[in-house]
Amino acid sequence: MSKPINTGGPAFPHKTSLGYCHGMTLRDYLAAAALQGLLASIQPNQLWSGDDVAVTCYRTADAMLKAREGSR
Repeated sequence: MSKPINTGGPAFPHKTSLGYCHGMTLRDYLAAAALQGLLASIQPNQLWSGDDVAVTCYRTADAMLKAREGSR
């Protein structure tokens, strides 16, 4: 059985009149930040597939969440 993915919980939870809205996970937020940095740094002659970019960004997010656990 595979280990569940640590999502880091909600990135920006807030209370509404209907309860809590959790929105995206912290993992998704970190992957999006990694995506921004990666796309900004890719040179025109570098070829990345969409899958390579997504995997790299989520691996980066997972590493950041792991480091966060160790710093507590």
